[in-house]
Amino acid sequence: MQYSAVFIDQRQLQQPPQHNGVRVKLNKKQKRTVCIGLLIIAAALLIWIVSGGEIFTKTQVLIEKQDELFGTSYKEWKDKFVLGLDYTLGFIGIITLITGIISWIQRTRKN
Repeated sequence: MQYSAVFIDQRQLQQPPQHNGVRVKLNKKQKRTVCIGLLIIAAALLIWIVSGGEIFTKTQVLIEKQDELFGTSYKEWKDKFVLGLDYTLGFIGIITLITGIISWIQRTRKN
């Protein structure tokens, strides 16, 4: 009868150290800039929700009108702007970019 022994290196059994995420140190100006950017983004999302939460922006809406002479109803397009998620996300992207650039400019340099 033959026995085989397998030697396992202890280093292979150890798990790699856990990464706790990226630690970013922000100075006071950068924190203020990021907070203002987040407030503007929250306001944009709130305005989008209040305006109807539409996915696509509309420039006209379909309304139903009643013909009083014949008593029939018909549909007609009315010019009205309804904010959609497409414009809102574009605005949020621009605000994020501007906030990132301003925060990068406000960084403190250590010599």
